Amino acid sequence: MKYVVVLADGMADERSAELGHKSPMEYAHTPYMDALAPYSEVGLVNTIPEGCARGSDTANLAVLGYNPQKYNFGRSPLEALSMGVQLKESDVTFRMNLVTLSEEACYEEKKILDYSSDEITTEEASILIKVVQEAFGDRVKSFYPGMSYRHLLVWEKGSTNVQLTPPHDILGQIIGHYKPEGDHGSEIWAMMKASYNLLNHHPINEKRRDRGLKPANSIWIWGEGRKPHLPEFNKKYGVQGAVISAVDLIKGIGLGAGMRSIDVEGATGNVHTNYKGKADAAIKALLEEGCDFIYVHLEGPDECGHRGEMDNKILAIEQIDSKIIGPIIQALESAGEDYKLLVLPDHPTPVRLRTHTGEPVPYMIYNSTCKPIKSDKKLYNETYAKEEGSFINNGYELMRHFLKENNILV
Repeated sequence: MKYVVVLADGMADERSAELGHKSPMEYAHTPYMDALAPYSEVGLVNTIPEGCARGSDTANLAVLGYNPQKYNFGRSPLEALSMGVQLKESDVTFRMNLVTLSEEACYEEKKILDYSSDEITTEEASILIKVVQEAFGDRVKSFYPGMSYRHLLVWEKGSTNVQLTPPHDILGQIIGHYKPEGDHGSEIWAMMKASYNLLNHHPINEKRRDRGLKPANSIWIWGEGRKPHLPEFNKKYGVQGAVISAVDLIKGIGLGAGMRSIDVEGATGNVHTNYKGKADAAIKALLEEGCDFIYVHLEGPDECGHRGEMDNKILAIEQIDSKIIGPIIQALESAGEDYKLLVLPDHPTPVRLRTHTGEPVPYMIYNSTCKPIKSDKKLYNETYAKEEGSFINNGYELMRHFLKENNILV
């Protein structure tokens, strides 16, 4: 038996008048999901426990079977694992975005226009992070380049007793209302403020303006955490697993859980990622490399939700259906492999709100060896899952539910 999870980050949404009172999931053309749904278990799962941040770290940990209330490290140390940064127990890590701020003279009056600086390229960003390290790095603070706008600050003997705001939660709002509070809050704000003068007219950003792109004119620090410790996925569930993602957070969760992280050239973490490369890598891992379990993470729907791009969110969902789900199940069936497929988002990212929400998300489980009686009215979307489907209140129990029917748990 092979086990496939397709995690469509932020796919769940609201019904919209512009889509004829349908959600993006309902509106999108998804023939593979539509064909599987009548033979599948469809329901809602609560991936964000009460009191936990509405973040992808929380939700993906839950989907992979780890209680976020117990394994609450913050997202940045998981990203550090993916980046190969060695952490000490005393280190505190922070996610550091390269953001686009508006042009008001006073830093406190500026607004966040884009949390991703128009999805700045990794090559451009690495140059800017080197400038940041030269300006602010010292014997206790080190800045590491990641992918696109996502980067890392490691603070030796730092503190997590600080209140920081994710930049995607305050798009268009005055940043002075969201100054860091708690330990080192004033120092963090001072670095963010100084970074504007450092980066705003850097040659990289002037060239970006010339090309009609937003400048990466400030750093934004958030997502504090400490070195993570996760039980091994293989020992927990008895399967050899791997993750495929363009996002350091998901790679870090996989590596922290003792799984392989499979890199795919051209995987970007947005709607234009290398879907074929991801599907091919998943198929190869399952059919040629002895992998029992694959976790394919697609960031595109989430990015489109944050950017308020309805058309692109629909496109991302359609691409996941046609270029990920379709090829993987076709390859498994052609090879004569029995398989189970779990499709779900980690959390909703509604286009209208442009940020994560904490509502339960729709999931679908298909088992090639145990088809129930076809139900023509069964659909895979938010509305059907809420009105007709089952409900799993503790998201971290979903993985056990997905795997248990085949008695592979140890």
